[in-house]
This record gives sequence, C-alpha cells and structure tokens, in this order.
Amino acid sequence: MIGKLTGVVDFVSEDHVLLDVGGVGYLVNCPASTLSKLAAGAHASLMVETRLTDETIKLYGFFTAEEREWFRLLQTVQNVGARVALNVLSALSPRDLERALALGDKATIGRAQGVGPKLALRIVTELKDKAPSMMLRGHAEDAGVHAVAPRGPEADAVAALVKLGYSQGVAAEAVARAAQSLGDGTALDVLLREALRAMGR
Repeated sequence: MIGKLTGVVDFVSEDHVLLDVGGVGYLVNCPASTLSKLAAGAHASLMVETRLTDETIKLYGFFTAEEREWFRLLQTVQNVGARVALNVLSALSPRDLERALALGDKATIGRAQGVGPKLALRIVTELKDKAPSMMLRGHAEDAGVHAVAPRGPEADAVAALVKLGYSQGVAAEAVARAAQSLGDGTALDVLLREALRAMGR
C-alpha cells in the first residue's frame, strides 16, 4: 500500500493532481485545501491513502497527516464515502471541523458539497465524541510529519481543563466556543479564562 509520495507536480486539476515520482505519474485525488498548496513544476510530498477495489486503485493525497486522519475518520460515518469526505475537507480546515464537531454545529458541516442536513447531523452525532482526542493529537506543519506536540492554545486549553477534572468532550466544547467568540490566535490564558467563565454560567 502507498502511504506517501514525493515528486514533481505535472499538473493540478479541479479535484486531483498528477505527481511524477521517478518518471511514474500518479493521479492523486485531493481536497481543495491540499490542491491550493500545489503548483505545476513544484516539488511536493503528499500523505497518501490507498483504496483498492475490484475495479480500481484510487489514491487520495493530503498535505498533512492530520488531514488524512480526518479523511479516514469521516468515512467511519454511515453514507460518508471518499468523495463526501474530500468535500468536507475542502470546505473546512481540520481546525474548523474540530470546532464544528465540538459545538455540534451541523450547519457548518452542511456547507460541504453533497452533505445535506440529515448527513450533517449524522456526522456531528457520530464524531462529536472523537473531536476532543483529535484536538489533542497534535498536527504537522509539514507533510509527512506525525507531530505529537500540542497544537497551540486551543489544544493546550483543552488539556488544561482535562487536568482540572473536566471531561474531554466538555472541555473541547467550552474551548471551541471560547475560540469562536474570541477569534483565532487568542492567547492560552485568555482562552482558558473565557472557557471557564462560560462553563461557570
């Protein structure tokens, strides 16, 4: 199974890229978030998910291992296949997706092409409990790096609240709400203070 490809981009289309690896061209389906970082003639390294069926072999590529993990996780939901999972990742960054799940925000999930209200509700219902652990797993700035370091203020805030005795689900929801109202880039102490204040209401 192919897990990673590194080569030169031949061309980028609406939903896939042709990656030349040692003279062999691999057609890799990608979300818009990954395609936007690629350009013809540039060197690229993609984390790859290989799907093998009786008829075809399909490759799905992602700029980070985190996106690939979300791609896999989304498909554990009934009626969410590879195409819908790519559409969700095209519409939402991993951080936006984590936040939407923690908040139970099916309207945000429903912005993805091919995701109606019922499917958005199913995604939120089935993955809400998994959002906190994804928030705490860490993310990679560079493709192919499985980072275990904290993801920044939001992950640190969730971890701090868990240490204080709150469940991961409650902590993730409180931090997501605080981050949503305060905006990205908020300092850890401010984020924690707002989350605690909101939970104390």
